[in-house]
Amino acid sequence: MLTRFLVVLTDVRAQDGGRDERASPERRRQVVGASSREAAERIAGAFMALGMVRAGRQRVKLIAIGRRRVRG
Repeated sequence: MLTRFLVVLTDVRAQDGGRDERASPERRRQVVGASSREAAERIAGAFMALGMVRAGRQRVKLIAIGRRRVRG
């Protein structure tokens, strides 16, 4: 079984007393799927090089979203 991943680039919201992603998620700018952790980490690394991320205005999240069976 392999885990699939999402790499999400979001806007950082102003501090409003807490960070509850289920109640009020941050606005997504870009969502990219990857079939391996290595690929997801490379994509995340490219996102982390962006000026808005380096300035703290955007955030990169790497999320494991599920498993799929490998046939063989």
